Amino acid sequence: MIKHSTECELQVISLPSPVGELVLSGCEKGMHTISITMETAHSAVSCADAELNAELQRCVSWLQSYFSSAHTVTSLTPPAIHHPLLQTDSFSARVLRALQERVSVGQTVSYRQLAMMVGNERAVRAVGGAMRRNPVPLLIPCHRVLCSSGEIGGFMGRKGIEIKRWLLQHESPDNPKKP
Repeated sequence: MIKHSTECELQVISLPSPVGELVLSGCEKGMHTISITMETAHSAVSCADAELNAELQRCVSWLQSYFSSAHTVTSLTPPAIHHPLLQTDSFSARVLRALQERVSVGQTVSYRQLAMMVGNERAVRAVGGAMRRNPVPLLIPCHRVLCSSGEIGGFMGRKGIEIKRWLLQHESPDNPKKP
């Protein structure tokens, strides 16, 4: 366990997924980070080897359901998020919360539309910056944000474009795994 602050005792675990190894960190209050790694060597404990706090266990279950059939998570309570960025009222936090609350599985939104959702249609680049700072991809679905032209845009600093394509296809209404 890692002490993140005086109030959080973080657990860090790894979870295999179809898009790569996920490294999850969270405390008893919620998730702090999700990293999608393309390397196989890491220092996180496998979730099978760890006794997890309730929120981390909820996240593992949610992610396993998501990767089994993306649309099943719409009926599940999502894990709490306890990252410091999302405890503020900053522009980035408002953008990330709007994305999580208003763009469901199988839907996409443009950077401009997301800027409009938070009341500043000219803040398209700032929305992109908020996506880059997203500490919990998949829980806050930054992969659902596309360019106004319909182009896929970035993901994981552009190195994750194929992961973004996979996630969008996985969530597609035409995906045969939809319940």
